[in-house]
Amino acid sequence: MSDDGFGFAPPPFKPDEALQRAKRDLRELGLTEREGRFERKSQQIARVAVDGAALKAAVVKRPGRTPEWSEKVLRNSADLRDFVADLRKKLATWSDRDE
Repeated sequence: MSDDGFGFAPPPFKPDEALQRAKRDLRELGLTEREGRFERKSQQIARVAVDGAALKAAVVKRPGRTPEWSEKVLRNSADLRDFVADLRKKLATWSDRDE
């Protein structure tokens, strides 16, 4: 029995399936996938790749020709949801002049 008090464990994290979900979610945000990176108006915005039993994700701090990346390891579905939600907020705040 698990320690969460509900008597069941969350489903195991499958990085390959999570990668496909991440790609789908990022395309829904209006990003275009190119060579493992996701772009908006030819500006790199995010990247996601399988790294062992987790996903290695990164998002730019601010769009630009030479992006500075902020990396994060996603170890479960909740981490992936948070990553996509944070990226959605950033995309909403970046204006056309930032690109």
